[in-house]
Amino acid sequence: MEDASRTHEVGTSRAQLLAELDELRSRASRIDDLEERCRRAEAAMQAVEDRGLLWREAAPMGICTVDGQGLVTAINRKMRQMLSLPPCESDGCLTPMEVLESSIGDMVRRCLENKESIVFEQAHAGFNTGWEHLRFSLSPVCDAQGAVMGSMVFGEDITELNHAQQTIRESEKRFRMLFTSAPIPMMERDASELKVYIEKLRASGVTDFRKYVETNPSEANRCMAMIKTLNCNAAFLNLMEVSDVVGMRNGLGVARFENSETLALEILVILAEGGLTNENERGFTTLKGNKKIVLVKTLVLSDPEDTFSRVIVAMIDISQRKQAEEALRANEKKFREQAMHDGLTGLYNRRYLYASLEVLIASATSDNLPVSVIFIDIDHFKEVVDIHGHLNGSQVIRELAATIRGALETPAYAVAYAGDEFVAVLPGFRDTQAVQKALDIQHRIKQSAYLRDQGAEVRLQASFGIATFPDDAKDMRGLLGAADHALFAVKKNGRDSVRLYRQDPDSAAIFQGTGKR
Repeated sequence: MEDASRTHEVGTSRAQLLAELDELRSRASRIDDLEERCRRAEAAMQAVEDRGLLWREAAPMGICTVDGQGLVTAINRKMRQMLSLPPCESDGCLTPMEVLESSIGDMVRRCLENKESIVFEQAHAGFNTGWEHLRFSLSPVCDAQGAVMGSMVFGEDITELNHAQQTIRESEKRFRMLFTSAPIPMMERDASELKVYIEKLRASGVTDFRKYVETNPSEANRCMAMIKTLNCNAAFLNLMEVSDVVGMRNGLGVARFENSETLALEILVILAEGGLTNENERGFTTLKGNKKIVLVKTLVLSDPEDTFSRVIVAMIDISQRKQAEEALRANEKKFREQAMHDGLTGLYNRRYLYASLEVLIASATSDNLPVSVIFIDIDHFKEVVDIHGHLNGSQVIRELAATIRGALETPAYAVAYAGDEFVAVLPGFRDTQAVQKALDIQHRIKQSAYLRDQGAEVRLQASFGIATFPDDAKDMRGLLGAADHALFAVKKNGRDSVRLYRQDPDSAAIFQGTGKR
């Protein structure tokens, strides 16, 4: 029995030992697992610390965190530099008062006490950093119940931004000085509202804005009303003949512009198509009734978003220049007419005859049409001068020219050729038609009494020589020569008749006046 009992006890102890061994092995396994988890946690914590170090040392701006009691919980190197604080190996060596006693201390207290976000700027006191101006942003950090847990402080270098803003302010100041004192009339306008409206139209499917406005005329005035006048200079007020800027509230409404609908259309199209400048001439009448002509130049000052919030309109008064140009053109026309007209009779002169007849013949050649000329010579005109004097002789020539002019219809015309000689040019006339016209002129001359206003009654006769292109000549000089040859034959054979040119004198036809038209 004792042996059996002892054997049972030994078996029980072994079983217990095996159970304990299994438990120990299980615990050892759990310990190994725990150690692995601890190693992973330590690695993660190290990574967090590394990231924190990177955050502190490489962040592009200064960062600082302060808890609700004013204890600095973290601060990076750049924030230390911005606050002109001494370097430190760790965050723990920085006491809360170093921040609170720094240049931003009052702002930190105000942020914590008032739960207020604060943004402020200040000049940097440090040296050799390249920083001149800093901006700090403080934000309170609150829990779910609204209690202040601390504050986040961010600092950034805005030196370049400050320089840019200063440059912009100086540029704006210079612009204002130039704008105000410029001798050129200028007006500043805001077309941003119209720009927004144009974008809405484009979104609705409008692509051709010129056609859109032409088919919707009321849109032009509506769009123009969206452009606001911001300012104008003294030269502009003087041009528009208004006394102060109050009169400019309606923009260009202070003047009545010619073709205002066209002007509105052009402005709309420029803005719609993204144009930045435009130049044209415009006439307008001021409220005082004075008419002026200006060269208008519109310039859209671009901005990053192309809002068209600033449009400069410059105007140059060219009224006097235009008047001078009109006078010059009128004088040029007058001089050209004088150069081509005879001073005594008002008929065309030989210079015009040679130039125009050459053109007529060239045209007649291509169109296969005739051109006739009539040389006219007043018979025994020297006797008129001998009896009535040279002044009255000139008056007779003047009245005689009117008789010849009265017998011709455009495009036919008369030329004062030399003294008492005249030429009638008849485009499209054949020789027989030219003969009828010569007989008509002959009759009119015989039926007229000249110098009646001088108390006399002078009766005249004339001789006529006719030539026709292309029958009698192939060019201008040949045609005039043939007509002159026919006239010479008339004067040689008794005068007071009409003769056609023929190369064979014996075959030339001679027409005597009958006293009838």
